[in-house]
Amino acid sequence: MVKKNIKTLPKLDYVNQAFDSVNVPAFLDRWGPENVVQVYNPELGVQGILVIDNTALGPGKGGIRISPTVTPLEVFRLARAMTWKCALADIPFGGAKSGIRIDPFKADKIKVMKAFAKLIAPYVPHKYIAAPDMNVGEKEIEAFVNSIGDLNGATGKPARLGGIPHELGTTGFGVGVALEASLGLIGKKIGLSEELTGIRVAIQGFGNVGIGIAKFLQRKGAKVVGISDFWGGIYNKDGIDIDLAEKYSYAKSEKQSIKNYKDAEQIDRDDLLTVDCDVLIPCACGDVITVENQSKIKAKLILEGANNATNPDAEQFLYDRGVIVIPDFLANAGGVIGSYAEYKGMSAEEAFLLIESKIKANTKLVLEGHISSGCIPRKIAKKIAEKRILAAMNRKTDWAGSQ
Repeated sequence: MVKKNIKTLPKLDYVNQAFDSVNVPAFLDRWGPENVVQVYNPELGVQGILVIDNTALGPGKGGIRISPTVTPLEVFRLARAMTWKCALADIPFGGAKSGIRIDPFKADKIKVMKAFAKLIAPYVPHKYIAAPDMNVGEKEIEAFVNSIGDLNGATGKPARLGGIPHELGTTGFGVGVALEASLGLIGKKIGLSEELTGIRVAIQGFGNVGIGIAKFLQRKGAKVVGISDFWGGIYNKDGIDIDLAEKYSYAKSEKQSIKNYKDAEQIDRDDLLTVDCDVLIPCACGDVITVENQSKIKAKLILEGANNATNPDAEQFLYDRGVIVIPDFLANAGGVIGSYAEYKGMSAEEAFLLIESKIKANTKLVLEGHISSGCIPRKIAKKIAEKRILAAMNRKTDWAGSQ
């Protein structure tokens, strides 16, 4: 096993055995990262990375994703998103993220998670608290905390371990709350209703986040007209019955895909982004809304259920033609707020109430700033997060200087 920790980032440039050449100092700015740990287990073929970005507000919080294409840059960008997300949510966590480069459909994920946990154990939980992410659920998180030997090492644990599993739909619920609040504040301004009833929504991704959003929207009277997953998509202008579609969520093969839902038109998965709808919610993976495809998007409002879903240049083009993007670190914060509730020993019911109150308040704060300044919501949200982190960093500096 190989483990490398980078502590003096400005002075280091190296090639790690586990990943391609990584110029870690290129990531460095005033906010972080504080630690970058790359690990390798040759017996299982586990290649992993942990990025602890900023812990001014508390231990770095962020999920573990498993993907055959995960890269250090991707994990750093996700860790930075968590830094902004926790600060904007006003919870005492910093930002961090982990990635394991392996095929989740071929590997024994439990063995992989145990091996990864042992390699990063020195950082858990005082500097890093893990959580579910892409291809990681409550079973993998249970293996992680068992391997670490500390239940505080991760959130999203099974309920029998005192956890609030992400499978309960905390992230999707939070996106729904952000959408409802956004319509109430700017719906009329962008040519939509101020209420969810009858709003036509397309959802890219039908795993944990996507099904959570879909259920929320159906309860509220919105109309889900499009859904896609890795293998394909469906579209029905009259709406999709989520109770019937639910059996195609969390698909692990083409046979289980949402494309097999009968009462809808089959479409290519990437065409989901450009279907006729009022609201688009990308919640599959990052970098899906690009300069190349943004002009084809018909939605008037986009909520990022996935982190880093929209290219910055594409977001500016969208804004220039009146399309508003509610950024990831505001819209999808329900998961990390639920994690904080778990960390504090709250019940699932208390977690959902906390998610609703925080996301409503933060959506109002960001969109009122957008309305008064004319800046895109992401810039307003980032300024709020930066101000909170900078204050915490200054407090740390003042405390250290007084010793």
